Order: sequence, then structure tokens, then C-alpha cells
Amino acid sequence: MGHLNLPASKRNSRQYRLLDIVSAAFFGAVLLFFLLVFTPLGDSLAASGRQALLLSNAGDPKHRQRLVALVEAGHQQTIEACPAEAVDHMPCEDPRRNSQLSREMNFYRERHCPVPEETPLCLIPPPDGYRVPVQWPESLHKIWHSNMPHNKIADRKGHQGWMKAEGPYFIFPGGGTMFPDGAVQYIEKLGQYIPISGGVLRTALDMGCGVASFGGYLLSEDILTLSFAPRDSHKSQIQFALERGIPAFVAMLGTRRLPFPAFSFDLVHCSRCLIPFTAYNATYFIEVDRLLRPGGYLVISGPPVQWPKQDKEWADLQAVARALCYELIAVDGNTVIWKKPAGDSCLPNQNEFGLELCNESDDPNYAWYFTLKKCVSRTSSVKGEHAIGIIPKWPERLEKAPSRATFMKNGIDVFEADTRRWRRRVAYYKKSLNLKLGTPAIRNVMDMNAFFGGFAAALLSDPVWVMNVVPARKPSTLGVIYDRGLIGVYHDWCEPFSTYPRTYDLIHVVGIESLTKYSGSGESRCNLVDLMVEMDRMLRPEGTVVIRDSPEVIEKVGRIAHAVRWTASIHEKEPESRGREKILVATKNFWKLPSASH
Repeated sequence: MGHLNLPASKRNSRQYRLLDIVSAAFFGAVLLFFLLVFTPLGDSLAASGRQALLLSNAGDPKHRQRLVALVEAGHQQTIEACPAEAVDHMPCEDPRRNSQLSREMNFYRERHCPVPEETPLCLIPPPDGYRVPVQWPESLHKIWHSNMPHNKIADRKGHQGWMKAEGPYFIFPGGGTMFPDGAVQYIEKLGQYIPISGGVLRTALDMGCGVASFGGYLLSEDILTLSFAPRDSHKSQIQFALERGIPAFVAMLGTRRLPFPAFSFDLVHCSRCLIPFTAYNATYFIEVDRLLRPGGYLVISGPPVQWPKQDKEWADLQAVARALCYELIAVDGNTVIWKKPAGDSCLPNQNEFGLELCNESDDPNYAWYFTLKKCVSRTSSVKGEHAIGIIPKWPERLEKAPSRATFMKNGIDVFEADTRRWRRRVAYYKKSLNLKLGTPAIRNVMDMNAFFGGFAAALLSDPVWVMNVVPARKPSTLGVIYDRGLIGVYHDWCEPFSTYPRTYDLIHVVGIESLTKYSGSGESRCNLVDLMVEMDRMLRPEGTVVIRDSPEVIEKVGRIAHAVRWTASIHEKEPESRGREKILVATKNFWKLPSASH
């Protein structure tokens, strides 16, 4: 093929154009270098690049494993921050993931956790303008607007007294859809029919609780209410409840049992909770019956109770209650109150719902990812005396060993020894570890491995409430915790917990490594890095972590604490305790995303 001979002038102009392009590229590169190094744009781009890398690495198991290994070995200085839009992230209640799932019986609104390999390994940042929360008891009435700037509930429900924005605060007048004049007046009305005062009732469950004012105002009656609602269009009911210092967590009554043992609650309450109790052959009413203590009270306010155009639903609700031999105490306007029989249900009797008693072999305490049953739990299936009127009143029931403790060998002796041990330990915590226990700085407390609830019992005189978590693979001691008049849930710590970020002031755990291993074999089911990142997600800035374990585990925990940006110190255990434990006390530092990354 022949060469094309260009005139000299054309050859030169092509060379000059090439020189221009090279020069422009060089100067562009220099300019970009100066922008990246000497201006905030560089920080911003680097941060967004890191976040993109972070999120892309979530799908790269090998990279994730390497990062976990580096953190465990102490070679990774700090774990990166998550993107700003993750401030309210709950891994197992992610609407984007869950919207793809079946809507049958609200399955898509229940817990659905990603596998760890698909979870970004990063730390949830606080929102812009976040402040250390208002302290209890002032927080019952007002919280900082900037800590959760979600105005939807205030806009939609302000006229019903739920909450309203006022200056830098959200104010909570104490109202609800069924009690716009306030929870106090509503509770006084209920007190005409059920023993609100006097220690007969202690544990309550508030279903579909709104911002939990009902539970908040029952506290003054020494009734400890665990409130729950799903993550829904209002986005943050439970987040508001926890910010106020009221016991709450995210849950949905859908296809599975709620994560509580049988016969836990002295009172179950639904105020316009919109749970279709009689649907699916009364499956949801049967679940409420499983949770309600014999002799306990069920209160439903709102539809379908004497509600317009809901005559059939109201008739069905009454028919189910009759079939289970519930005693109708009162129908007051749109509120109905029933009392559950103290003994076994009068089933089997003829009923239109085909309700039957469960087999003798059924354990109604199983409740971790356990599909709802269409049979009625036998009171006799749980050994011991746990009916209202037989168990001691509050506060005597806190210290008396419940008969449910006898499921364990020497259970009564173990219970009493555990109670004494935790009195000693908590006294030592307060005296020697400089914890803020007993001060208004600590309100929401979690015990991640609660056993019989001894730690929570020892905090009785403090202005706190404790979420006692019994790991799903450990002995089922949660019934004992409820018999004592305390509250808690089952959970598996290889998964994230059903709460919003920044909801606990103090997290306590004994034997942290046991939460990540198979009992017996000692093999790992999950890793401490993911668990401590989850603890960081739940913990408020400037919150406290107390971890007790062997010196080897505490040393490893100390390395990870540094990577999750906690300031940690290691202490000897109290002199009276036997064993080789050490105690790590850590504070979550109040860090923020650089403003340039917004």
C-alpha cells in the first residue's frame, strides 16, 4: 500500500494540533491536582469515592473478610463512615429490600436481614445538627427536632395531640388517635375497670403504639410497657418513642410469633392498632392470647369496637373472645376490655373459627422466626404458677424466684445467687468504673445477654429501663425475666437488632464472644467486628459500653473498639468475683461527617 504524501504545511498543522491537545491535558491534570489537594472539593470527591467503594465492597465477600481480619488484628485504624443518607438505617427493616417480598399477612413488613456479606461494613453517622438527647424525665415531653427532623407525624397527627414542632423541639402533649385529650385521662378511664394501681399489673404490651405516649404515662403507675410498631410511612414512630426514653422496638405482627415467651404480659393494649384480630381464623387473636398472662387484661380501643360500618368485624371479635372464655369487663364507647381466664381455656368447644388447643408437645415459648400457629396455647404447657393473683404483686415479684426458673437444674438456687451477684457487681460498677449509672445521663439500657435479668433488677432505683435480650440459642430464661416484672426480647446477635440507630445510652454484655459462636463446638457463626459495628449503630453518641469476658477476648474487643472509634479502658473485675474476667468500659465518641461530604 502506498504512502500518502501530505504537503509540509498540512504535516505541521497536524503536529501543532497534537501539541495543543497534550498541553491542554497536562494543564488540566495540574489544575485537577491543585483542586483535589488544596480545596474542599478534593475531600468531597474522596469521601464520595470512599463511600462508593464501601458500598461496592459490600458485595465483595473476600474484601470484606480481609477488612474484618485487619480490624481484628488491630491493623485497620478506623472503619469508614457510612454515607449521610444512612443516618436512620435499620438493616433488617430496609423498605427498599423488603418491598420486593410478599404482601400476604404483611410478610414484607417483618424482619428480613441481609446476609453479612451484603452489609456494608461502615459506621452510621448522626444527622446534621445532632445533639446529645434531652434527659429523662424532661424527654417524655420534648426532644430535639434536629435529632430526627421528620415532620410527617406532627403534620398529620398534631390535631390529635401526638406531637408538634415548637422552636428547636418536638413537643409531646401526650395525646393519641383514641385519646386526643391525653393519655393520663384515658388511663384514668381504664382504671375504672382494671387494677392500674397497686402493683397487680406490671408488664404491658402496646401494639401499634404511635409515639408510645400510653406506655410513657403508665410508667408513673409502675407499669412497664414495651411498645412496638412496624417501620411504616410515618418512618419513625419507634425512633421518637426511644428518643423520649420510653421502652420500644420495631416489630410487625405478620406471619411469625412476636419474639416473646408465653404468658409474658399482664396487659395487652391496642389503640387503633389496626390489627385484624379475627382474620386468618383469628390467628392474631390467638397470638395475643399466647402472650397474655392468665388472668391478664386485653384492651382494644378503636375499630372495630362499636365502629361505623364494622358491625361484622365487631361481632367476630366478640365471638372469638367468647370462644376463648374471656370475661367481658366493659364496653365503654369505642373501648372494650376483656379478662383472660386464669386456667386453661375452655376449649375445645364448638366455635365458628375452628379453634383448638395446641398439642401437649407444643412449646408456646418458642418465638424466634417461629411461624404463627392456628391453635391456642395451653396454660398448663408452661410449668409453674404465673397467673395474675398468684404471682406476687410488684415490686415483691422482682426478688422472688419465679417457679418458671425450675426448668433449669437447681434453678431457684441459681436465680438467687445470680440476683446477689448482680447487686455486688452493679455497686462496683458505680463505685469503681465511673459509669453514669444512677444519673439522668443514662435512660435507655440494653443487656445483650441477660440470663435471669439480674443486671436490670440491680438497677431498680436508677432512672432507667432495661431491654433484656435473651439470645435465641441460649436457655430460654426470658419467661423468668417477665415473671420478675422486667421486659425483654429474644434475639440472635448474628443479625442486627430491630431498633433505629442512636437509641441506647448504655449497652452491657457478659460473655460477648459466646454470642457469635456455636455452643459446644466453639466455632464461629459470625464475627465480633460485625457485632460491635451493630452495637455502635444502636448506641447514642457519648453513650457507654460495658463488656465482661476473658482477658483474651477483652484484648481482641479493645482492638475492635479502637476501629469503631470508641475510647476504651480495661479494668479488673470486682474483688469478690471468681474467674478470669476483665471489664472493658468504652465511650462512643461524638464524631460527625465532614461538612464537605454533604
